Amino acid sequence: MTEPIFLEPVFHEKIWGGRKLETEFGYKIPDGKIGELWAISAHPNGPDVIANGPLKGKTLDVAWKEDQDYFGHQKAKVFPLLTKILDANDSLSVQVHPDDAYAAAHERPGELGKTECWYVISAEPGSYLIYGHHAKTREELADMIHKGEWDKLLRKVPVKTGDFVYVPSGTIHALNKGIMVLETQQSSDTTYRLYDYDRVGKDGKKRELHLQQSIDTTTVPSQDPKLNITSEQKDDATITTFVTAPLSKFFSVYKIDLDGKLTQTPTAPYTLVSVLDGEGTIEADGQSYPIKKGTHFIIPNQIKSWTFTGKMMMITSTPGEEE
Repeated sequence: MTEPIFLEPVFHEKIWGGRKLETEFGYKIPDGKIGELWAISAHPNGPDVIANGPLKGKTLDVAWKEDQDYFGHQKAKVFPLLTKILDANDSLSVQVHPDDAYAAAHERPGELGKTECWYVISAEPGSYLIYGHHAKTREELADMIHKGEWDKLLRKVPVKTGDFVYVPSGTIHALNKGIMVLETQQSSDTTYRLYDYDRVGKDGKKRELHLQQSIDTTTVPSQDPKLNITSEQKDDATITTFVTAPLSKFFSVYKIDLDGKLTQTPTAPYTLVSVLDGEGTIEADGQSYPIKKGTHFIIPNQIKSWTFTGKMMMITSTPGEEE
């Protein structure tokens, strides 16, 4: 019998973090400003431990290397996706991420580029993102950065609870104060910091900036992806498709609003699931497993049908096709 793979999340303290992962989700989090929960992660900077079944006690990165039956015998050297919850109690630095080619050339061996997306779990009234920029050429971009003309350079975009935002590599962006998101991304921890409000870290020094890398990797002129968000009814659920190929070659992301039962079959070698509200069960191979707000798991390759039962809202994702 094959079970869903439940994971023990990893927490990361951040200068901009808060305590909402405890108050809103009930996680037992460490002391301090906890900004990120790595919910489904095989990245070396925070691999999750598997909590159940035959793989119990293994980290997800080790299982990816040793137990490919669960993942459909993929060619990729690393588990390609990373799911997080981010609590922006303060504004994040304005930043940009590289694509795969730049990361391969300039970062540690095996590091991927970083295309990501956000489902906005909550946003305080008046919340906004930094998303994109106003420079027409790379020379103009560099000039505005070096002059610190941030109000002139950066685009501000309003955001509210329930929004979905797709952030391809090369996009200047930042979550701002009062926003909590579920992030689905490539499994990368490479961030080039462009502007950080002159904040200082625990060592009393301003945090490192990466101006040249940011200039090198930013898409110029700025481009907004054209999303085609659709919804359909299936069983007792509304399934919203946020992003799929060809727009995203790295992942597909969906929202499931369930009140009752939903039976699904795989559309990819494995499926990632995060329960963001409510509670219920997942039934697979004749066995039922309780799930609730804050539960994250992988439906492995061997499970060919599963049924969700309950009143829940979930974000699910699947990997892009291997090249």
